[in-house]
Amino acid sequence: MTGATDPFSASIIPFEVPEQVRAFAEKGVSQARENYAKFKDAAETHNGTVEAVFTTASKGASEYTAKLVEFMKANSSASLDFAQELLSVKSPSDAFALWTGHAKTQLETFQAQAKELVELTQRIASETAEPIKASASKFYQQPAA
Repeated sequence: MTGATDPFSASIIPFEVPEQVRAFAEKGVSQARENYAKFKDAAETHNGTVEAVFTTASKGASEYTAKLVEFMKANSSASLDFAQELLSVKSPSDAFALWTGHAKTQLETFQAQAKELVELTQRIASETAEPIKASASKFYQQPAA
């Protein structure tokens, strides 16, 4: 139903896109496709990086928790052993000597455990940051000298 009064009819308004405009539009579309592809690649890379970070952090948290449980068991056993030994003591001076020895041992144990937890935390933090470093190095490569 295209009549002579239809303003959008091709027969009434002949319209041809100039070659320069067409080339400009094609170039814009081409650049948009390239930019989309780059964005998609970066997004996929970063998704992998985020997954690696969370996987490593989760593994580290599990390892840290296991270490805390191990320490808790060892400290509880030491306290129960101390209480049992304390019940068999015959004099106050023996009790004081036993208590002093236990306190010294526990202090040394707590210091060693704290040191081990700090080292574990540092290692976990370093391992967790590694995927981020690797991803960043892909985007920010140093120029050759």
